[in-house]
Amino acid sequence: MNRAERDKGQCKTRQKVRLGAGAGYWGAELDAAIKLANEGAIEYLCFDQLAELTMSLLERQRLKNPDHGYIPDIVSQIEQLLPVMHETGVKIITNGGGTNCAAAMDKTLAVAARQGYGDLVVGAVSGDNVTAKLDELMRQGWKFTNLDTGEDDLSEIRGSIVSAHAYIGADGIVEALRQDADIVIAGRVSDNALYVGPLMHEFGWNFEPAYVDRIGAAIALGHIVECAELVCGGMSNLWRVSKEPWKIGFPIAEVSSDGSAIVTKLPGTGGILNEWTVKEHLVYEVHDPSRYVMPDGIADLTALRIQDLGGNRVHISGGRGLPRPDTLKVQIGYRDGFAAEVIYLIGRPNVLEKAAKAEEIYRELLARSGIVPLDLRFDRIGVDAISGGMFDDPPESEVRECGFRIALRTRTLEEATIARAHFLRVTLYGPVGLGWGAPPAVRPVISLWPTLIPREAVDISVDVREASA
Repeated sequence: MNRAERDKGQCKTRQKVRLGAGAGYWGAELDAAIKLANEGAIEYLCFDQLAELTMSLLERQRLKNPDHGYIPDIVSQIEQLLPVMHETGVKIITNGGGTNCAAAMDKTLAVAARQGYGDLVVGAVSGDNVTAKLDELMRQGWKFTNLDTGEDDLSEIRGSIVSAHAYIGADGIVEALRQDADIVIAGRVSDNALYVGPLMHEFGWNFEPAYVDRIGAAIALGHIVECAELVCGGMSNLWRVSKEPWKIGFPIAEVSSDGSAIVTKLPGTGGILNEWTVKEHLVYEVHDPSRYVMPDGIADLTALRIQDLGGNRVHISGGRGLPRPDTLKVQIGYRDGFAAEVIYLIGRPNVLEKAAKAEEIYRELLARSGIVPLDLRFDRIGVDAISGGMFDDPPESEVRECGFRIALRTRTLEEATIARAHFLRVTLYGPVGLGWGAPPAVRPVISLWPTLIPREAVDISVDVREASA
């Protein structure tokens, strides 16, 4: 049954919806997503491709070229998925629009027209870019309190701001689906909104009090599956029993209209999915599990009941929630100096002594050049790079080798360039036995100022077009 035939016969009152996770990061392998679309009997394939810093990086690209700013992978993804979409009826929800959803939609429509899918409908969700609204809010007296540091004087970094993007919710996704979009391209929506949106659309939920528990359940479910393979044994404590992780499966969520769900993966795929992999990801990036605050609602993750059904099937129920908050989180990215780094390899004998001498030489080289770094760190990889000096050094005789990393951040490009040049001098002026490769180029640093703004300050817009139009 092709897409048109399936849509025509689709019942308006739904009891269950099947969603698949197509990506949990920019660069995820597409084969697993294509396999899900072909074999998973799913109705939606959701792609989460944005990290916190990604928006500022994409905005810098867009400012250099107005046709850029979206995740470039989206073009090849659509090219390969269009035939599968036409055959199976699966719809795609993605945040790969980054900072330029309009350009991403144009590229997608062009690909569809070129491949002969003129009836494809694409929606673009915008409004998360609030950079232009910062000054107005400052004049109104809004305090952009930094959620990490407590600072609230945004004027200190105002001249260095690259972009400010709010985490918006499922509103625009729901509207695009209401207008029959087959592909919805969003920017900085919350990761779980990619899943909340189609569920709200299919089940007819809204933000009225009657649905807060179901939306809370959907937020929790989206959080569990949003990183794709990570709930199927990736980055897991169960790595010893995860089978054939080189062909790891991506998750499928079969969701009922009451918000309960079964999470599973395709037969024959690698990895492992059980109650423990679900619980591992449930607490991932969560501060208060009883109040998991998202733009679509506040989920109580502690209320969930997780039942392992065996055979890579886990039942999730008991979702609870509270109404959506009056504020939205915003990540403000700003220019914050320049970074340089290098890694040396130090071999026996006297590994720790050599590392200490290399550190001394580098510090003196910086001092001689008059450079006072904003940040400077020395890591002995294999000794204390992870533990951070929590333990005493091992006896010198027990250390066979280590990686020695120097990383620093400076105010200016000139300082970082000089600091990078000194990396070579450490090897030439210091002890024998320091191996190294060419250090990466100096790079600009984009730092984040996480804050909140009023929900009403964000205007969400949806543009829906057909490929043949």
